[in-house]
Amino acid sequence: MNDKNFEIYQLSDEINKALTLLKYTTPTQVQTEVIPLALQNKDVVVKSQTGSGKTASFGIPICEMIDWEAKKPQALILTPTRELAVQVRDDITNIGRFKRIKAMAVFGKEPFAKQKEELQQKTHVVVGTPGRVIDHIERGTLVLDQIKYLIIDEADEMLNMGFIDEVESIINEVHSGRVTMVFSATLPKDVENLCHQYMKEPNHIEIISTGVTTDTIDHFLIQVKEEEKLSVLKDVTVVENPESCIIFCRTKEHVDRVYADLDTSNYSCERLHGGLEQEDRFAVMNGFKMGNFRYLVATDVAARGIDIDNVTLVVNYDVPMEKESYVHRTGRTGRAGNKGKAITFATPYEGKFVQAIERYIGFEIPAMEAPKQQEVAKNKAAFEEKIGGRRVVHNNKTARINKGITKLHFNGGKKKKLRAVDFVGTIVNIPGIIAEDIGIITIQDNLTYVDILNGKGSLVLQAMEDTTIKGKKLRVTKALK
Repeated sequence: MNDKNFEIYQLSDEINKALTLLKYTTPTQVQTEVIPLALQNKDVVVKSQTGSGKTASFGIPICEMIDWEAKKPQALILTPTRELAVQVRDDITNIGRFKRIKAMAVFGKEPFAKQKEELQQKTHVVVGTPGRVIDHIERGTLVLDQIKYLIIDEADEMLNMGFIDEVESIINEVHSGRVTMVFSATLPKDVENLCHQYMKEPNHIEIISTGVTTDTIDHFLIQVKEEEKLSVLKDVTVVENPESCIIFCRTKEHVDRVYADLDTSNYSCERLHGGLEQEDRFAVMNGFKMGNFRYLVATDVAARGIDIDNVTLVVNYDVPMEKESYVHRTGRTGRAGNKGKAITFATPYEGKFVQAIERYIGFEIPAMEAPKQQEVAKNKAAFEEKIGGRRVVHNNKTARINKGITKLHFNGGKKKKLRAVDFVGTIVNIPGIIAEDIGIITIQDNLTYVDILNGKGSLVLQAMEDTTIKGKKLRVTKALK
């Protein structure tokens, strides 16, 4: 067992404070291997399964080394999906919260103008999908001349989704003095070629002990006929009675059918697939994180980008066609040292897919019987007691780190010639307030948001009601978002 803690990296007080609140106590294996090299500005290629703590392995050193004063982005992180971009942005924001690191996500299906406006603010880290990143580069709204760190996350998925050309063109736009880090659950030849071509003597790190073969996930296979799947699914959920559960389907039609059936049966559930509007997808993701419902029925779009520590059960309603997908789906459970279970339904025609998965993961998935009716009857009462309610989220990292932070809204911004220094200069003159109590400041044309840390929001709010900024009287309220 790893007995190190984060103190060995001699990180700044602001980063250590955030890690304590996030309950990052012992570095995972990938963090132990990556953080020291990243702090020395070394290029790394990391083969590591999802759920191994890799976002923090690059997020911690990036937040530690970023120069807060610099106006232009210093780190660019590429992700294959919008969901993962948002997840990584949130993780970086949490780790860098007390250092006031500003991270933003750029992706398609969201107004370009909104992202352009945000990029005009001081932004330290940009996380984005390749297509939208290229749009911003070409239109001059994302300036790369101060990028020190380029991270390519889920490189194998970039390849699967046909993004490799876009990734190469972005790499070529970033100056050669950068530090490059590549993370991938698998290392196909194309990804290896990319690394050799664009990296400087990269350190290769392979984390074997996490992912599918981890001790924290129990894998099972149930042989079932297609027409019996729904009834077997309900029996499994009654017997397992999970705290929270993701049910993966191959197509959005299957997702809709399973969701409709569970919803009619009063399951606390939602669905997620590529056919939904982006806003709805994010709302479902956030609802699942907050514990608003217990069951999520999803296509592989959700297999990455969901970082929830207490998913206790994953059900593969359909066997994934691609063996790699099995790893990413089942990696949603058994995270952060918790126990998890992955149950796969296989029809008689799916044997060859199951065998391909077993060869890939290096072990045979043990067979289990579908639950017997007496077992279902015995567990029914406990299941029904739990099914309707919200689930308790013990580990909502963002809520923990935002405790004691108040976001204030001022009704003035760039058009009134206001700058961040004007807000800081005024607020630190309030008795009892020091510079360390002021967090991220976002100035737009006609409004400004200021984060006040350390539980001092009410004090600042009260004082600012009678105080001018640069001679201007602004209305100040608690921000709704």
